[in-house]
Amino acid sequence: RGRSGGSGGGSAMAQPDEPHPPVVPSCPLPSKTCDVVPTERPRSCCGMAVAGLRTAKYHLPEWHRRNAGVCYEAYTAGEQAERGRAEAKHLVKHAAASAQRAQGYSKATLGQRLQDIHFWRMELQKEIMELDAETNLLAAQKLRLERALDATEVPYSVVVDNLECRERRQPPDLVIDEVERQLMKEADLIRDIRDLLKRTIIQAATQIRSNRIQKENCELDWSDKVETYHIDDKCVGYCTDSTDVQYHPSSVKFEENASTPKSWAQFSHDNISRAEQEKLASVQLRSLINNIIHDASEDLRMQWAAVNEAFDSHCRELDDAKLRLENHLQQILKDIGHEEANIVNLKKAIRDKEAFLKVAHTRLYDRSFRPNVELCRDEPQFRLVSEVEELTVFLEALKRKLMESEQNLKNLEETRMKLEKEIAVKANSIFIDRQKCMGYRVRYPVDLEVASYQ
Repeated sequence: RGRSGGSGGGSAMAQPDEPHPPVVPSCPLPSKTCDVVPTERPRSCCGMAVAGLRTAKYHLPEWHRRNAGVCYEAYTAGEQAERGRAEAKHLVKHAAASAQRAQGYSKATLGQRLQDIHFWRMELQKEIMELDAETNLLAAQKLRLERALDATEVPYSVVVDNLECRERRQPPDLVIDEVERQLMKEADLIRDIRDLLKRTIIQAATQIRSNRIQKENCELDWSDKVETYHIDDKCVGYCTDSTDVQYHPSSVKFEENASTPKSWAQFSHDNISRAEQEKLASVQLRSLINNIIHDASEDLRMQWAAVNEAFDSHCRELDDAKLRLENHLQQILKDIGHEEANIVNLKKAIRDKEAFLKVAHTRLYDRSFRPNVELCRDEPQFRLVSEVEELTVFLEALKRKLMESEQNLKNLEETRMKLEKEIAVKANSIFIDRQKCMGYRVRYPVDLEVASYQ
């Protein structure tokens, strides 16, 4: 279409916006611009000179082929450029879609990761709060144990004082009776309770320490997850319009010490599981502490009642024994009075009989001076001798009875002193048991469960 004319070429340049259909050669295009070697050209073309202006020139077919080759090269270059532009456009579009899709997928995975972090963070936070509350409850139970232990000091001092006071009983009443056996049993019970409370306090302190260690582990994990949540939340907010994004080529790698999602979740799960175990152990220990304090209080109350009952029974026995002794003493005092009167009567009777005997002896003595035949064994003489013998027998009997009465009086006096001593011993025992021991036991705190809250 006017490829060789000058005007045709000018009109083509004057309208650059009009589309030009590709020029397709009508003959097969050679692979080279000109396939005629200058040395092979006719000598007439190369060696002929016409007035000095003739030079080596192409033939017309060569000229056409060369033009066709240039046009083909232009066509292929344009086609390749157009194909490159299409590919570049497609690549740009594909790269933009892929980058957008990749960024959206990364954002979605970060969002899912935020949900996982939030879940474990809330679980850890819940566990931390529950473990802290459980630790506070266990600390309160430990304080109850310490108060209960302090409350056992008064009962133990009361029991020791009771035993020491009863050691001051006088030997007749210094016996191992039921009261002493119950007091010894009570002392052993209080010592066992104190040992049990001390061991439980140590156990509670150990459990509190374990709770706090596990709480600290959960808090460290929770703190790491809070920090990680802020980092990932910040990463979710990044976009191409963010002003604080930049290249970090060194971060495009996997850390050697990095965890896997499975080990990451297992780590928090293990922390929560251990916290649950410690919390369960703490709950069981609190229940055990309640049972220990309740059982110890019940045992102490029952033993306190048993000791008081033994004291009451023994005091009643002492009262009965003292009353019987006092009755016997009254009777002995009466007997002593009667015996003293009897001795007085016997002495008077002896004096009286001695007077009669003196009279008889004097009569016999005087009649022994009768002269000669007058010294006769007459009836008066026999009667006087018989009287003397009879009076002597009576006097000896009265004197023996007097000795017996005096011995009886002595025995009654000794019995009176023994009774008075026994009564004093019983009074002392009653004073010790009733006034000293039972009076001091009023201070006894029988309810450790109540004392543990005070």
